[in-house]
Amino acid sequence: MDVTAELSLYPLQEDYIPVIQRFIEQLAATRDIAVVTNAMSTQISGDASAVFGIVQAALEASYRDFGKQVLVCKFIPGLLPIQSP
Repeated sequence: MDVTAELSLYPLQEDYIPVIQRFIEQLAATRDIAVVTNAMSTQISGDASAVFGIVQAALEASYRDFGKQVLVCKFIPGLLPIQSP
């Protein structure tokens, strides 16, 4: 099964940009999913196992490296057309 997800990470610290950048870099490090970022969120799509796995791994690493954060996710079944602006 394929899914498309929209992710928004909210680090609970003042210097939040490096935290978000590292999270996105981790998502984009795998070739198993498509990753598109804009000013408001990051969209990813691919096989559900790959999408859920990379989100889990990236979030666990981010928690370990940077502490408290909030991740808001929306998941929709299927591959929606995501593309760079």
